Amino acid sequence: MHSDPISDMLTRIRNALHAGRRRVVIPHSRLKAEIARILQGEGYLEEVAEGGDGVRKTLELVLKYERGKVPCIRGLRRMSTPGLRRYAGKGEIPRVLGGLGIVILSTSQGLMTDREARRRKVGGEVLCYVW
Repeated sequence: MHSDPISDMLTRIRNALHAGRRRVVIPHSRLKAEIARILQGEGYLEEVAEGGDGVRKTLELVLKYERGKVPCIRGLRRMSTPGLRRYAGKGEIPRVLGGLGIVILSTSQGLMTDREARRRKVGGEVLCYVW
């Protein structure tokens, strides 16, 4: 049992990148599926597929590499944890590497990137940084 499933997901992705793997299989949840969808939409993942059934449902992520060797994801960092939640108002949304990376936020309108949150003028919980 994991107390922080988002952190577990990011760690599995980070470990797979360091090992040079193309695929990562993680336990499914709606929140993790939405994070994976955002990462795919931003060009960090090639493909996201759901597998299994019932309690054993999984997410299979296909990692994206440039020229076959260099990972598109340079870094992942969990910001808000179960022990210390971090929130940002609509005017306080942080930028990663001056806008080169993305911030994934959980808002009242669902999960979205920092750019989308600024456009919609909403704040929320800062889940993670990806660059």
